Amino acid sequence: MSTISLRRMALGTFIGAATIFASSAGSMAEEVLLRMEHFLPAQANVPKLILEPWAKAVEQDSDERIKVEIYPAMQLGGTPPELINQVRDGVIDVTWYVIGYKPGLFPSSEVFEQPFIMENAEATSRAFWRLFEKDMKDTEFKDFKILGTWVHGPGIFHSDEPIESVDDLAGMKIRGGSRTINNLLTELGAEPVGLPVPAVSEALSKGVINGTTIPWEVVPAIKVSELVKNHTEFGTPALYTLTFVLAMNKDKYESLPDDLKKVIDDNSGIEFSGFAGRTQAGADGPSREQAVEMGNNIIVLEGDALQGFKDAAEPVVEAWTEDVSSEGIDGKALLEEAKMLIKEENDWLKEGNSSVGPLDDGASDAGAEAKEETAN
Repeated sequence: MSTISLRRMALGTFIGAATIFASSAGSMAEEVLLRMEHFLPAQANVPKLILEPWAKAVEQDSDERIKVEIYPAMQLGGTPPELINQVRDGVIDVTWYVIGYKPGLFPSSEVFEQPFIMENAEATSRAFWRLFEKDMKDTEFKDFKILGTWVHGPGIFHSDEPIESVDDLAGMKIRGGSRTINNLLTELGAEPVGLPVPAVSEALSKGVINGTTIPWEVVPAIKVSELVKNHTEFGTPALYTLTFVLAMNKDKYESLPDDLKKVIDDNSGIEFSGFAGRTQAGADGPSREQAVEMGNNIIVLEGDALQGFKDAAEPVVEAWTEDVSSEGIDGKALLEEAKMLIKEENDWLKEGNSSVGPLDDGASDAGAEAKEETAN
């Protein structure tokens, strides 16, 4: 064989090997698409201050190998209560979910929704993650990859007529966000109406309901302060809060290479949960100020009026502990453990600590905005 033929053979072998290597490298660096769907408008606080910074952090930390597409306002179809099934079944990859939309599906998490238990959203969110890791991860949530657990700021009443005492709720139709809140409304003499957040505006405008229970931060997104003029607050601890999870399809997570799993893990967990709770609650102030500027009636309960609500809440907590105990969960022990964890996290915050969130280095406008909003 001639020297030229040998050279051509060697060159062909080299080119073939290089092609295989390039193809393999390209496959290794293949982009992963995560489709996230949620139920709020894109300009609402949770998408703007929590979900979008999380997505940007994941994209940046993966060197853009992970791409997160966000679909607000149920753009991919379905209803808000169906989101958790969609992510479980792989219709979507990630969702932000209100646990109260499926009453009893994740019963242990409801311990953090009990009346007058939440003092600080960041501390309670961190406590939620710790209890999730210990008691819920491999039981109620075993079919999901849970990325974060959190609660919102103080839940309050927004109503067409003033609510200044328990007696004022008699006969009122009030939207509740979970079975715990609906049970509380019943105990208070109101008629609970179960509705997802996006349906609240129309229900108020048409007089289907007289009021709603939501935190301040979501009020502007669904124009509540334009539809009713009375807002009733309860101080600390809060009347109630709701629980949320950022859930990912488990098979999608397991299909990722180890380095991309690490990117997801590094942007998940107790720090992200605390950040999310703190950030969502941090948006309450500006939303409340808007209602004040509109001349709305802000009612702050105290003394006997506040005690009346606390007294009415006691049977609700007792009924919940009995209910979950019938499902094989020690409700009283779970409640005591949740209170202990909340206290520990509250004490941790009082020492000057705080959770670290996505893009906490201020690397993006969304991250910087989240930090600024939280500080207000």
